[in-house]
Amino acid sequence: MNHIVKSFFAILISSLCSAQVMTPELLWSLGRVAGMELSPDGNYAYYTVSYYNREQNKSNTQTYRLDIQQKNSLALSTAGSYAGDLTSSSDGNYIYSSDGKLISSVANIQQQDGAEYSNLMLSPDGNFLMFSRSVKAMQTKQDLYPSLVKSDAKIYDDLMFRHWNVWEDGEFNHVFIANLKEGVLMNEKDLMLNEAFDSPTQPNGGKDEMAWSPDSKTLAYVCVKKFGKDYAVSTNSDIYFYDVASGKTKNVTEGMMGYDKNPAFSPDGRYFAWTSMKRDGFEADKTDIMVMDLKSGMKYNITAAWDDFVSGFIWSKDSKKIFFNAPYRGVIALFEANVTNLSEKYDPQKIRKISNEDVDYSAIIGESGSKLICQRTDMNHAAELYSVEIQSGKSEQLTSVNKDIYGKLKMSKVEKQWITTSDKKQMLAWVIYPPDFDPSKKYPTLLYCQGGPQSALSQFYSFRWNFQLMAANGYIIVAPNRRGMPGWGTAWNEQISGDWGGQCMKDYLAAIDQVSENSYVDKERRAAVGASFGGYSVMMLAGIHNNRFKTFISHCGTYNLESWYASTEELWFANFDLKGSYWEKKLPKSYIKFSPHKLINKWNKPILIIQGARDYRIPDTQAFEAFTAARLRNLKSRLLYIPDEGHHVLKIQNGLLWQAEFFRWLKETL
Repeated sequence: MNHIVKSFFAILISSLCSAQVMTPELLWSLGRVAGMELSPDGNYAYYTVSYYNREQNKSNTQTYRLDIQQKNSLALSTAGSYAGDLTSSSDGNYIYSSDGKLISSVANIQQQDGAEYSNLMLSPDGNFLMFSRSVKAMQTKQDLYPSLVKSDAKIYDDLMFRHWNVWEDGEFNHVFIANLKEGVLMNEKDLMLNEAFDSPTQPNGGKDEMAWSPDSKTLAYVCVKKFGKDYAVSTNSDIYFYDVASGKTKNVTEGMMGYDKNPAFSPDGRYFAWTSMKRDGFEADKTDIMVMDLKSGMKYNITAAWDDFVSGFIWSKDSKKIFFNAPYRGVIALFEANVTNLSEKYDPQKIRKISNEDVDYSAIIGESGSKLICQRTDMNHAAELYSVEIQSGKSEQLTSVNKDIYGKLKMSKVEKQWITTSDKKQMLAWVIYPPDFDPSKKYPTLLYCQGGPQSALSQFYSFRWNFQLMAANGYIIVAPNRRGMPGWGTAWNEQISGDWGGQCMKDYLAAIDQVSENSYVDKERRAAVGASFGGYSVMMLAGIHNNRFKTFISHCGTYNLESWYASTEELWFANFDLKGSYWEKKLPKSYIKFSPHKLINKWNKPILIIQGARDYRIPDTQAFEAFTAARLRNLKSRLLYIPDEGHHVLKIQNGLLWQAEFFRWLKETL
């Protein structure tokens, strides 16, 4: 229980744990584990645990050090604040950020007042600290009109004027390096001086886009050095080497046109590896692992002949192997690739699957002896740290942050069902049953539509779309691995582009039809639910379901493809997946056949529409259009509009309200 923030959560948990099934309040009381890194000797794993406080409407995060052999954890920071972003060096020292201040295991670090230090990364020799900071790199309205301080007007001459959930404000992430001497940060250098580009990249880039060479002489960083319209239509990120001594920068992926990310030097300094996509503008292209011989400059694609997608990777300590995780057949699995004797035609037989469980190894933290230390989830359990034997795949749990809660819960049964699709292919569907499921009874059933569209439907654990919580409320959940999901080969993944409302929708209908053949599915009480592309799918199904469903829930779904194209921000995604704009001379079929607004006359069942005001990926006008049309069609409808959330729901009170409305709607309409 040393992980529980006792001042608040011990009382909450003691009052809630008498419940035998998951509730929204119990879900939000879970500690959220996030692995950071291993100590260089592999003996310790550093991780954070976040807890959400309902009254304060925010989270607190504490940093821990796990003794891997003893399985004991030591809190490095005090409870009730934010502490994370830890980095350690080969001498055993570490630095982490706590409420904006840098804390060192050796001594307090002298730093600039009010300075920002994010994505901390010590050099291997411990002499330098790499970090990122937001800097002003372009003129803003305040510069043009300094006396008009009370005006909130925004002025833009080009795209991308807003991204995901923030407006462009002239500030950009930049990579910095500082000498670290006697507890003092000295001579801070901005590696991207005056450049109006982000590194780490927005919105999800972090320290996984930065890397030190083993000799501490070179650091690598990821950047998309494009601006305006060029940036809005391109995914061409590159990796740059910065020479610490000379201050010179070199683009090492020049001419490689897609995403190039996740830089990592081999421990022996001989190789450099990264993940790479081939095509500019296709954000869901096959992700490969590239390895470059730093002496010869030769580059090798070690997963070219492997017909699946890589998520992340680490080097083995002896530099002879790369360990990676990847979506694979409905889970996130672990793999090993041998990188000795590299050649242009890498033998895919050198890739070996390590794990064999129906779980997600969502992150590889590091290598400790004969084991990998990983972050793991399944549909009944939030993330914890596990060790996995590299040779046998045998796993062992290392942290048990939520054992006191899970130990008193009735778990949902999760099983695989194989669906025969309309084109006679076999498709996996995860089916999740209520606790104490009785096959002699009939249950209302939810078809879950995944977002992405090209994202894996695996053994993930969501704090919003939580299958365990849905099942605890008496629903069966059907979650198909429909077309457009990685883990089933590149052809399966790519088929959805340009065909959003086609085979993918047939896959959904095949899944709900086949599972409904079981006597325990109440065919009169079925619903379709989903967010993002899943929200679009719900709106599309509302027009083609032929009375299969009794009600619908769509969160941040695209309703009108033409108006969405004209208001979204990452136009590379719209261009590739819709196959062009709505003013093309030859209009792509997406706008003709697959826009839900053109099927509004066939909508005939209740629909709940949920939207965040700060969602610039799927702007709120999509929800307004859909809700207005549904009400004018005299359909029972509801709009849940959340002014302070973007594409996701991140605040605890909004999350609890979201779940209350989700289940209130189902009780009313299903």
